[in-house]
Amino acid sequence: MQSRTPASRTGRPRSAAADAAILAATREALVELGWSKLTLGDVAVRAGVAKTTLYRRWAGKNELVVDAVAELFDELVLPDRGSLAADIEGVVLQFAAILARPEARSGLMAVVSESTRDEALRERIRDSIVDRQKRLVLAGRARAQARGELPPESDAGEAARTVDLIFDMVAGAVVHRTLVSAEPADEEWVHGFTRVLLSGLSAAPDPGSR
Repeated sequence: MQSRTPASRTGRPRSAAADAAILAATREALVELGWSKLTLGDVAVRAGVAKTTLYRRWAGKNELVVDAVAELFDELVLPDRGSLAADIEGVVLQFAAILARPEARSGLMAVVSESTRDEALRERIRDSIVDRQKRLVLAGRARAQARGELPPESDAGEAARTVDLIFDMVAGAVVHRTLVSAEPADEEWVHGFTRVLLSGLSAAPDPGSR
């Protein structure tokens, strides 16, 4: 069954408080019940809203869970720590901390698994999570260019491909480390990862990382 993006509706404006309660209840239910047992009815009870309220906002469970997970990743901010390497380390540590939370881990693993059978769900994950978080790469690159740490890029197409590649490398490494390998993405690991990301495999080891 293909997921559907909710159509826009007229009528009473949406309540931000109700939306926040629903998304929080969704994350709570995921941790306690798991994907297979989670229902919109249970979420409605936990959030203290009518079930029809959920269906006015989301077409089904897939869309609701993606938005509940996306809200967690919207907490990510780009710190200004004085250098490109330090800024990257700050973001990666935040990202790892979010993935260590049971609600993020349960939700992300669930929607990624379901998306293997649902192209519309994959598109929603790209729109709601991946593309939204590429803002951090764009902001970090612009700041590094202003500092003179990175050269400007005149080719817009090549610049966009670079953003995609950086995002894939960072997100892929951290997700694999925390969710697949189940190893800590602590400061030592993040420091080593950032060194390899910026310098490449041929770079000499950093004595300070030992």
